[in-house]
Amino acid sequence: MLAAKDIKRIKALGQKKFRDQEGAFVVEGEKLVAEALASGFEIREIYRVDEIGNAAMERITQLSSPSPVLAVVAKPASWDTPDADAPGPGLYLALDGIRDPGNLGTILRTADWYGIDAVYASPDTVEITNPKVVQSTMGAIFRVKFIKADIPALCCAAVKAGGKVYGTFLNGDNIYTSTLDNGKSAPSIIVVGNESNGICPETAAAVSHRLTIPRFKENGPESLNAAIATAITISEFKRQCQGKE
Repeated sequence: MLAAKDIKRIKALGQKKFRDQEGAFVVEGEKLVAEALASGFEIREIYRVDEIGNAAMERITQLSSPSPVLAVVAKPASWDTPDADAPGPGLYLALDGIRDPGNLGTILRTADWYGIDAVYASPDTVEITNPKVVQSTMGAIFRVKFIKADIPALCCAAVKAGGKVYGTFLNGDNIYTSTLDNGKSAPSIIVVGNESNGICPETAAAVSHRLTIPRFKENGPESLNAAIATAITISEFKRQCQGKE
């Protein structure tokens, strides 16, 4: 039997202010909970429908249809503590104001697929523990290193450390004819801009290499979805770097 106070507390984790207060978030579904258990994250509580009943599960779920299992997971400190230090050699993403939960979830899943070394996010990027983000990562949330950061400062630090900072712009160099650096000897950062406004001026000033994903049809859309553009960009980095690592 799940107490009324526990139902209220768990349901409240659907809101950011309560996730911040508790330092925890909700994970739902057999696959995601299994990923959480295997990740090394601190699992505070696990509730199964066959133990608490359908009625209680329906009251604590964040989903439109409750799943068989729900877990309350503690947030790692790096998700809340900004870091602008230059990372070591490697290929990184820097999210500059990504606001859509589905985009963030898809970007993390893509970063996981391609083995990105870490994903940095500006303070105004949508919260990683947003329920829609958690679900759309399909478990990548537990495998991808995620760090809050001052993105302009991070990019400047990377360039100062001998690294390169890439960003996609309408007036950049064709990504398919550019020589890309996978960060083998110094950090390489790929900046992903806001869905509506792109890369902010402060971050753009720190970008050392401007790239463009060419359009193959005239009179088409003005831009690509942020998550799709990210996947295309990372894919080209990895394609060029095959056999060089």
